[in-house]
Amino acid sequence: MELRDYLRILHGNWIFILALTILGGAGAYGYSLLQTPTYQADTQLYVSVRSDSSGVSELAQGTNFARQAVISFVDVVNSAVVLDRVIDDLNLDTTAQDLAKSISASSATNSVIISIRVTDTSPESAAAIANSVGTNFADVVVNRLEKPNGDTPSLVRVETIAPALVPTAPASPHIPLNVALGVLLGLVLGLGFAILRSILDTRIHSLHDIEAATDSPVLGGIALDPEAKKRPLIVHADPRNPRAESFRSLRTNLQFIDVDGSSRSFVVSSAGPGEGKSTTTANLAIALAETGARVALVDGDLRLPRVADYMGIEGGVGLTDVLIGRAELVDVLQQWGAGKLFVLPSGRTPPNPSELLGSQAMQRTLEALSEAFDYVLVDAPPLLLVTDAAVISRFTSGVLMVAASGTTKKPQLTAAVDKLSAIGSRLFGVIVTMLPSKGPDSYGYGAYSYSAPQDAGTSSRGERRSRRGSKAEK
Repeated sequence: MELRDYLRILHGNWIFILALTILGGAGAYGYSLLQTPTYQADTQLYVSVRSDSSGVSELAQGTNFARQAVISFVDVVNSAVVLDRVIDDLNLDTTAQDLAKSISASSATNSVIISIRVTDTSPESAAAIANSVGTNFADVVVNRLEKPNGDTPSLVRVETIAPALVPTAPASPHIPLNVALGVLLGLVLGLGFAILRSILDTRIHSLHDIEAATDSPVLGGIALDPEAKKRPLIVHADPRNPRAESFRSLRTNLQFIDVDGSSRSFVVSSAGPGEGKSTTTANLAIALAETGARVALVDGDLRLPRVADYMGIEGGVGLTDVLIGRAELVDVLQQWGAGKLFVLPSGRTPPNPSELLGSQAMQRTLEALSEAFDYVLVDAPPLLLVTDAAVISRFTSGVLMVAASGTTKKPQLTAAVDKLSAIGSRLFGVIVTMLPSKGPDSYGYGAYSYSAPQDAGTSSRGERRSRRGSKAEK
């Protein structure tokens, strides 16, 4: 994954990641408050061996003996012979076995110092137990375990060098540390879920996703417009809108496509429904006509036609009438606007769309349009639902594929590209629709706007009708 992919993941899931992070910290804080505070008290004992001789060698032998003895003395701290005395001294309601669980003793390597730590829910009790353990341990070692026979005093001495003090703060729970760990855990879980969600998400989001599905270039990106259903012909309705400008950029890129011969006829299709192909075709046709080019917009979707509704024209007579010989092409072409844009609606819905679109009559019709116009744009059904678009593509220069960001899935786009390749149709490029205007997946549109107000008088009768009659883009 590239840096852009990680930015997209963070941008798309930051609320969830933040929520899990806060929840992790809050959960750790609540858990800490529910825990019973425990306190720790520490004491240190010094073990030494007396020698009757003051020679250096005797002192060294005594020190070595003390170091070796300390290893065994550490285990004596938690023994019953010591803890039973502690229980009696402090009148504790427990057993030596249970008390031993709260006491730990240790000694560093080659050291004669024994460290004793006592953990208890009461700070005073922790300190009292630690000091009692130290005192009774010293008595057991000196006067019992290491006492010579007779009245001779023990050579081993155990002295307290650091008595236990009453702790002022609990050792656990450590609320700041727990909260920090909870926040870290929540952040890791949030990031992990976001990355896993991104890996499992097969939808198209970025140009990298398009490149993974096809070698064809991205011809343009159309920004997402929540008001697209209310004003589908944005190039005509609001020419200064950044989204309208994106169609003009698409128009510019389309003009540089290397098409064999003088004909520039294109099928505009998509992998599935709801990706914006019909509105893209209509707006692209208007943008091309703005340059003075002669443009023919053909509604080749004989199943769910939308072009007539968007353009605000009568669609009862159109392409199907031409294909069955009921009407002449010149009679059903309708000029739209003041430019050189002509629209050929679909006409009545036939029972056999694929057969009509694959007929010689359709081929002759497209050839006639290609000779009379600079550009021919055919709005066709989705490639993966029916074969209509693939059939029409054989009679045109090639296909323009529409893919919606956040909607089109990578396997679907790949399958549509493979379908065109299997029949020998040429895919000129991909048009990405519904791109966010901000964030790592944006295509650069929507970052600017014009302040000049729109002239309300520019709306034609056709546009007013399209606003009333437009339906959701298929």
